[in-house]
Amino acid sequence: MTAPNFTRTVLGVPRIGPRRELKRAIEGYWKGSITRAELASTAAGLRRDEWARLVAAGLDSVPTNTFSYYDQMLDTAELLGALPPRVAGIEDPLDRYFAAARGTAEVTPLEMTKWFDTNYHYLVPEIGPATAFALHPEKVLGDLDEALAQGVPARPVVVGPLTFLALAKPVDGAGEPRSRLDELLPLYRDLLARLAARGAQWVQIDEPVLVTEAGLSLAGEAARVYGELSSAADRPSILVATYFGSPGPSLEALAGTAIEAVAVDLVTDPAAVAAVAAVPVLQDKLLLAGVVDGRNVWRTDLASASATLGMLSGSAGALAVSTSCSLLHVPYAVAAEMAPEPAGAEGVRAWLAFAQEKIDEVVVLARALTEGRPVVAAEFGRSAAVRAARSADPRLNDATVRDRLTALRTAGTGRAAAADRAVLQRDRLGLPLLPTTTIGSYPQTGAIRVARADLRAGRIDEAEYVRRMQSEIADVIALQEELGIDVLVHGEPERNDMVQYFAERLHGFLATENGWVQSYGTRCVRPPILYGDVHRADPMTVSWITYAQTLTERPVKGMLTGPVTILAWSFVRDDQSLAETADQVALAIRDETVDLERAGAAIIQVDEPALRELLPLRAADRSAYLAWATGSFRLSTSGVADGTQIHTHLCYSEFGDVIGAIADLDADVTSIEAARSRMEILADLNEAGFANQVGPGVYDIHSPRVPAQDEIESSLRAALDAVPAQRLWVNPDCGLKTRGQQETVASLRNLVAAAKAVRATL
Repeated sequence: MTAPNFTRTVLGVPRIGPRRELKRAIEGYWKGSITRAELASTAAGLRRDEWARLVAAGLDSVPTNTFSYYDQMLDTAELLGALPPRVAGIEDPLDRYFAAARGTAEVTPLEMTKWFDTNYHYLVPEIGPATAFALHPEKVLGDLDEALAQGVPARPVVVGPLTFLALAKPVDGAGEPRSRLDELLPLYRDLLARLAARGAQWVQIDEPVLVTEAGLSLAGEAARVYGELSSAADRPSILVATYFGSPGPSLEALAGTAIEAVAVDLVTDPAAVAAVAAVPVLQDKLLLAGVVDGRNVWRTDLASASATLGMLSGSAGALAVSTSCSLLHVPYAVAAEMAPEPAGAEGVRAWLAFAQEKIDEVVVLARALTEGRPVVAAEFGRSAAVRAARSADPRLNDATVRDRLTALRTAGTGRAAAADRAVLQRDRLGLPLLPTTTIGSYPQTGAIRVARADLRAGRIDEAEYVRRMQSEIADVIALQEELGIDVLVHGEPERNDMVQYFAERLHGFLATENGWVQSYGTRCVRPPILYGDVHRADPMTVSWITYAQTLTERPVKGMLTGPVTILAWSFVRDDQSLAETADQVALAIRDETVDLERAGAAIIQVDEPALRELLPLRAADRSAYLAWATGSFRLSTSGVADGTQIHTHLCYSEFGDVIGAIADLDADVTSIEAARSRMEILADLNEAGFANQVGPGVYDIHSPRVPAQDEIESSLRAALDAVPAQRLWVNPDCGLKTRGQQETVASLRNLVAAAKAVRATL
């Protein structure tokens, strides 16, 4: 029986807790400081409170099963019996789940990469010959039972079979996971029947893969899969949710099946509005119109969104207002920002909408649609006033910044050929074969966190804070010298985050107090808000690097974050192109590299781990993106002399689509994630003609396990099969900020010993 339509909802919600309560509870469980029952109680309380907020806000359909202890793709692997065989020997289900997520001393974790073009990381399921799919629906059903018992109009959410298999990885000689699709369909039919039997009227099946380049070829399979799933009699009404772009031909394919509803993102690709209007078979469907941006933090233009809804009102059987995607990607509430806005950013907070405010916008738009605009005239008036004030603000148009960029573009930005630079740098640095280094950050000690809190609270002054940070830097430099590392870092104790640190020192940014967003597992970040034209008033890192260099004769890298990553890990203004904004950030980073070089830095690392992250999901849009992304990086790094060595770092993405762009960055040394993917990236780099120096990560820092020396030696020998020793560096996969001190020291000791052992054979 078809469930009644709804009019206002969201596709998902944040889950880490308004004050990161779940993060603290999970980490407490890992440490043994809280019990499993206490962890479960915290999780249940967060679910209960979130559902209550959604109902109180006025939503008439509430997503459930959006909660996770770690990641929705890992949850789906568990749901379908597809956890890797290496964790099967762990008897306890929760510990087995966490072992797959983060590893143990004996078990390597699943690979991790970015969720489409967001900064959220998902765990990549492994599908091998031994994978025997079987349904384990306890979590989905348990969430539903909880919600219904609380009177919540629950709509369970699950990742769909097309997306799950498209994002999974074949292992142990298995064929493409997509070939196993028919094995999953009975499990999904069984799940639908169980949900219906427990009282679910609707189920949301997420298929974001349909908006991607790969998704263009999946329309036929989408029609077959959802034709079969919707043919069952004992099921809830089915909503297939697409997001992060337009579903293209899959929209008509889905609409041609017996499913009841389709969700379409109308923010990311405005052309999707016309595409939706052109699909006649939507006439008997509920269309969820994603007109409120689920990924960025600006207030919705209510008048424009309402006009879009008006255009679509005759294009479907019924219309509901929704967010463009899950609100997992934005903070909880602007109202949680208690501290005054910093000087220079006054008034910006009024331009913002986080998850709670976006939910309110959905409700306002739905009321305008169903009851008429006059009933929400006041809300529409406030929206128009905020947009007018923002567009007229002079901080959005700085003539000095724009004139400098025009002059630089006219003059051109470039350095000598990489081979010529390498000769100068080799003579200047005098490094051995297989030089060892780390990526930048070292473990953030309790003393660092105390000092940061004391400074914020006014218990210490800036001078005392600097003294404490210098003490931490001295310890890190001494540790690296004792370990025998060749190129040192200062450890970044002064940095709360590799993007936020710079945002707090650049004009045009606003940092939040409580704007936490989940990056992966219990790792949370506070993306800064880039609201205006960007410029650097004063050096940001020079004093720290200069101090560190006084403590050692070995080179200390200057550590900066690149323009693309600063954009990717911020909430970025939506009133001009990303390319223009990236060049403004690049100009500020360029000024910092020049000052670092003047202060004596021989090596400067400009990290771009997010290069792959912003890659458009459709191939037709990629060349333009890669052109401005690599151009912005070169703008940021081309102000220094050829004898100054530029490093960059990339991590935790599928790099195949940007291999050529990695070469186009033209960094002298590129360190790159390679441990979980077993050095596969090196062959791809060689095939793309990459000829500069490279440091493939030889151990995975996102797991607490300490790699043995022979394990690292094996990785190095595999790397040497693809890269000559003269071009190879030795380093971990990523920064060490999230690791413990003891495991870090043990791992780096093995890394240095492995490098020396392999070096001795060359």
